[in-house]
Amino acid sequence: MYDLMIIGAGPAGLAAGVYAARKQLKAVLVSGDIGGQLNTTAGIENYLGYQFIEGPEMVEKFNEQVDKYPIEQQIGNKVTGLKKIKHGFEAVTEGDDKYQARAVIYATGKRPKKLGVPGEGELAGRGVSYCAVCDGPIFGGQRVAVVGGGNSGLEAVLDMVKIAKHVDLVTEKGLTGDEVLARQVKKAKKVSIYTGHRVVEVAGDGFASGLVIKDVKTGQTTKLDVTGVFIEIGLVPNSDAIKGLVKLNKWGEVPVNCATETGVAGLYAAGDVTSVPEKQIVVAAGEGAKATLQAHRYLKRLGVAAASTEGW
Repeated sequence: MYDLMIIGAGPAGLAAGVYAARKQLKAVLVSGDIGGQLNTTAGIENYLGYQFIEGPEMVEKFNEQVDKYPIEQQIGNKVTGLKKIKHGFEAVTEGDDKYQARAVIYATGKRPKKLGVPGEGELAGRGVSYCAVCDGPIFGGQRVAVVGGGNSGLEAVLDMVKIAKHVDLVTEKGLTGDEVLARQVKKAKKVSIYTGHRVVEVAGDGFASGLVIKDVKTGQTTKLDVTGVFIEIGLVPNSDAIKGLVKLNKWGEVPVNCATETGVAGLYAAGDVTSVPEKQIVVAAGEGAKATLQAHRYLKRLGVAAASTEGW
């Protein structure tokens, strides 16, 4: 039985881990990976202390700091279920391992949303990608398509236009991302913009060879002869494991108050998986730190944590 279990190792989970160690809690960090969405994030220019840093590099720096503390890490074993038990909680992982703790911080982040059209699943990793930052260089000199007009889609276009032969941007709702990004995309050479179009199929036999799109007003279909398709239409909260414990909001997020409390005593949530409105790295890290401080107070009330532990 641990004092604290942290589920998820993105910015929120890693920050929570540092604070747990400094509060000298017997804690375990359980996650399918280290870094979460940071691993697929391009240049970061809005995290205090860094004028510019790549996502994977930030993951390394975060993880290096966590590794300096004696907090147990169980990485590569995703939590699939979390339930309330006597004196705390129990988590079950994909590998059927079980972990118990008196308090839990749920910080699992989000995952890419899928189109759900024919050919998408079959050609995933064979021309279909959900990360232009990760897979973009593979398609150098080729014609590619980016699906999505939000910030992630616009950023993907600006990344790919540097290396691709041509970039087709497909968006049903228009360019909905930041205006500064939209302006850059509109000015970019080698970019064709298809607004008011919906993807109906990813074509290909073994590897992607085209994208079939439909004009939502006229119903006319067009096939774009692309060999790479980057789907950038948003993210889905990784909240499945907690469904039985809390009622999720309409977006599948875990509702929390300003103290990261979920309404279940001893259960806290932090980062992009929660209802906190701004999905930013700095916000997630701050929420993770806040969650541990709240959990520490809860454990003190139980008589588990020392009344005064300032950490190292």
